[in-house]
Amino acid sequence: METKPTIKTSRQNGKQRMLYFKNLSKQKQKEVMEKNGNNHKLRVCVATCNRADYSKLAPIMFGIKAEPQFFELDVVVLGSHLIDDYGNTYRMIEQDDFDIHTRLHTIVRGEDEAAMVESVGLALVKLPDVLNRLKPDIMIVHGDRFDALALATSAALMNIRILHIEGGEVSGTIDDSIRHAITKLAHYHVCCTRSAEQHLIAMCEDHDRILLAGCPSYDKLLSARNKDYMSIIRMWLGEDVKTRDYIVALQHPVTTDIKHSIKMFELTLDALISFKKRTLVLFPNVDAGSKEMVRVMRKKGIEHHPNFRAVKHVPFDQFIQLVAHAGCMIGNSSCGVREVGAFGTPVINLGTRQTGRETGENVLHVRDADTQDKILHALHLQFGKQYPCSKIYGDGNAVPRILKFLKSIDLKEPLQKKFCFPPVKDSISQDIDHILETQSALAVDLGGTNLRVAIVSMKGEIVKKYTQLNPKTYEDRLELILKMCIEAASEAVNVNCRILGVGISTGGRVNPREGIVLHSTKLIQEWSSVDLRTPISDALHLPVWVDNDGNCAALAERKFGHGKGIENFVTLITGTGIGGGIVHQHELIHGSSFCAAELGHIVVSLDGPECLCGSQGCIEAYASGIALQREAKKLHDEDLLLVEGMSMKKEEVVSAAHLIQAAKLGNTKADSILRTAGTALGLGVVNILHTMNPSLVILSGVLASHYVNAVKDVINQQALSSVKTVDVVVSNLADPALLGAASLVLDYTTRRIY
Repeated sequence: METKPTIKTSRQNGKQRMLYFKNLSKQKQKEVMEKNGNNHKLRVCVATCNRADYSKLAPIMFGIKAEPQFFELDVVVLGSHLIDDYGNTYRMIEQDDFDIHTRLHTIVRGEDEAAMVESVGLALVKLPDVLNRLKPDIMIVHGDRFDALALATSAALMNIRILHIEGGEVSGTIDDSIRHAITKLAHYHVCCTRSAEQHLIAMCEDHDRILLAGCPSYDKLLSARNKDYMSIIRMWLGEDVKTRDYIVALQHPVTTDIKHSIKMFELTLDALISFKKRTLVLFPNVDAGSKEMVRVMRKKGIEHHPNFRAVKHVPFDQFIQLVAHAGCMIGNSSCGVREVGAFGTPVINLGTRQTGRETGENVLHVRDADTQDKILHALHLQFGKQYPCSKIYGDGNAVPRILKFLKSIDLKEPLQKKFCFPPVKDSISQDIDHILETQSALAVDLGGTNLRVAIVSMKGEIVKKYTQLNPKTYEDRLELILKMCIEAASEAVNVNCRILGVGISTGGRVNPREGIVLHSTKLIQEWSSVDLRTPISDALHLPVWVDNDGNCAALAERKFGHGKGIENFVTLITGTGIGGGIVHQHELIHGSSFCAAELGHIVVSLDGPECLCGSQGCIEAYASGIALQREAKKLHDEDLLLVEGMSMKKEEVVSAAHLIQAAKLGNTKADSILRTAGTALGLGVVNILHTMNPSLVILSGVLASHYVNAVKDVINQQALSSVKTVDVVVSNLADPALLGAASLVLDYTTRRIY
């Protein structure tokens, strides 16, 4: 099938992206041009070989073109871009409004190993003339294709500086060898992950010439929001297709084991036929073995099968929307393990072609895809799931970093590469913004009254905080959360914070594995069976964690407070309600039905006051802010609350604070109520001590300081002697709910960020 026309022309999209990159650089760095002498513009040659590398290079090309005062751009097109069987994809470069300086026909047809070698040789014969005419200061080469090896070899031998994109990564084929060979030829390196950076340093590359930027394609992925995505889906897959109800398949030959990869492709197609879902199949790349794979497609009638759409090429802007809303992607393309993670779309990675790649939790590996049933089982497991969005390969700011890196290149420096021995060195990024960026979390606290969002640093510093009244309805509440999170994420750039994820603290019972509020307290209405993870992850392209507010308070103490380094401790929150969290052997206890640590509902009296949970005599019915407010109102109604030194306005609402103030000023009835509340809380703590035997009890919340002495007294009077030595302390954390929500992120994402 031929490539279909776009809904919105790529030329229009190109102009929009140009405007985007112009707005990125309002403050120009004239001193860089002066450093290179005579206001010399950096002449940059970008060479693109196929549709895949253009998706990574295009954002950089737009950025270069948007700054003509710094750069001159020459575009060289070669490889499969110029072959009709692979979609004549050079056209999308023209549609993006780039002037193609040179077209080089370098592919020798045959699609076998010998043809790949001959193609490299043909490129090496043709490239010197082009480079002699262009005389670029620097050539940008992407990835690990045999075409790219020819480019890097030509440039290196002609004393042209090379900037290599995506070096240091590990996959599982001959591509590894080619990628590392280009690394040895390149003078400068832009890598996408922390692991890739470490690999480059271990390969003796000069760490001052390595930029950890992220993947340029993520700059486009994370800003992609096409409201008309249904038109794109219908155009490529048919009018009757729904979101999350189709598959995108993209499988390439493995050049080190062509026979097996063709067999695996045959099994994949058989599994997809049996699965009976509408599937968009893209033709394989030009590597050895692709011709045989196309024969397999035609033998099985894929191009005419009612459930399949077979295409040579999909424009990248549209491909983004197709994979973002797919029920699953299957194959062995690097796109599946890299770019698709930005949307949380489930991926089935087949075979060994991507072995060694860093992946998000959305990827299910079927490395030994030797049976149709195994692939079919993977489809049943993955299809229709939704995972948290992953930023392993980028945060959307790669291009500004790369442009800044290009501007920092001093053409007066010696061209000869220097290798760093020994190969083990600390990672030092050339990008000062990356060095100075503070790894941070977005923390959300859903209280009964207020909704708060904060940027929290790795050290527990609240960099910026936003507060709004918590709306009463589910729709308004979720809309406000998204609005505040987006505002905070945008502000994070201005305060030099790199957001790693979103942590949410909320009242009620929470399934933290799925990010779902199962049911909430009466203080937060319309908040049951709510999936918080998916909409927030979709909107922000960040991983999202959700947990109960009591658990979050315990996590805050474990990371930032009295619980740091303590193996077993309990946190009790004394606020509007009574909650808590239990840490046992350094791990948070959730329980079999996520109901552990409902400490406020420990019953301390069989005939005590009624609790909001429907029971009687709970700690919360005695010691919570609501309980104290109830008792304060009773005293006020009987004209027994106010004493000398107190006054209240007519419209003022009686609160727990009035009861505490009255007790301090000598009101014996108010003091008796507080002592009863403290005793109830103390009895609850004794029950906890006899059950969990922690070494530390932390009282948190606004009422903690008023209860701590009463709790210690009850422990001395009522507890077994073996637990009386327990430490009872008041939390010194100013905002445990937000800090706990942040720790959800900071404890679990640092292993995944770059």
